Amino acid sequence: MKLSRVWELAREYWFDALVVGALAWWLADAAVHLHQRGSAQGPMWFDALAVLAATMPLLARRRYPVAVLVVCALGVALASFVDSGLVKGPFVSFLIGLTICFRFGMRPWRLQSVAGLAFVMGIAALVELNAPQGKVGDFIWDAITFTVAWVVGFAVGEKYREVDEAKERATAAEREREERARRAVADERARIARELHDVVGHSVSVMTVQASAVRRLLEQDQERVSEALQVVEQTGREALAEMRRMVGVLRHAEDGPALAPQPSLEQIERLVEHTRNAGLPVDLRVEGDPVQLPTGVDLTAYRLVQEGLTNAIKHAGANRAEVLVRYAGGHVEVTVSDDGDGDGGGEGGGHGLVGMRERVSVYGGKLEAGSRPEGGFRLRATLPVV
Repeated sequence: MKLSRVWELAREYWFDALVVGALAWWLADAAVHLHQRGSAQGPMWFDALAVLAATMPLLARRRYPVAVLVVCALGVALASFVDSGLVKGPFVSFLIGLTICFRFGMRPWRLQSVAGLAFVMGIAALVELNAPQGKVGDFIWDAITFTVAWVVGFAVGEKYREVDEAKERATAAEREREERARRAVADERARIARELHDVVGHSVSVMTVQASAVRRLLEQDQERVSEALQVVEQTGREALAEMRRMVGVLRHAEDGPALAPQPSLEQIERLVEHTRNAGLPVDLRVEGDPVQLPTGVDLTAYRLVQEGLTNAIKHAGANRAEVLVRYAGGHVEVTVSDDGDGDGGGEGGGHGLVGMRERVSVYGGKLEAGSRPEGGFRLRATLPVV
């Protein structure tokens, strides 16, 4: 058995082992000190049953945390009527009383906890009354020590409750974070659907209409060309129908397609200027020879710059940002860097970036987001231009 498994079992069952040890100690003490010396007031079989009743219920404390304490205390009380020496003389019986008070103190409900202490005090008073040589001083001593055990149990219980509350808050926060991430992905999917409707839908519609127009202009002897154009037209219509079905799956039912023209990298200077007006100095650099980008890629690159600058303003507390657009090797690389202390807007690089990753992956691109070695945050995407 591995050492870690042994340690885990020890942490789980150490108290049960102590209960079994207390049972054996108490039985041995009763047999040796009471019955062999002839000072026992009851038969050995009764003492054995009484010891079992006062200790063994503690093994069921996980399922019946309060009932087992009451049963153990009642076992001590009933035993005192037949053999008071069994519960008053042995030190282990005193430890059982301390344990009962300690566990009553750990109870989360204050009234139940205080009532448990009062109940044990009543049992202690009954034991002293049943003892042939019961003393008020002994009861006062029991009351003081039992109260101390209860206070210690109460303090330990408070710590456990604080830990449980912290775990519950952490669990709730994790659920909320996951829900926000799911909503962010769903919102971005709806946004992509709207843009897919505008970008791809418009292009396929134009292609279909043009094919139909050209087919109508053909001469009657150009049947093969007409048939080919008819296939193109029919395929385009089927593609439009399929695309609309997919858009419906991606988009929330209550969302409608956006009617405004979609932005592109041609408007990036306006976006940067708007960010400057918001109070964040931004440097814009364009490297390489700009090329005509596919509409979806162009829009994705613009959205990435928009997301990076938004995070720099809202989350990073940056003093300066830089936007780099580089055209090279059949790709366009877009980088947004800042000198702030943010992490991109949230756990795992920000919930806005969750949607950006999905958007970039749609076009076969690669997205990198993380802290810079020199400080600050960097968002970089590489997108194919063809």
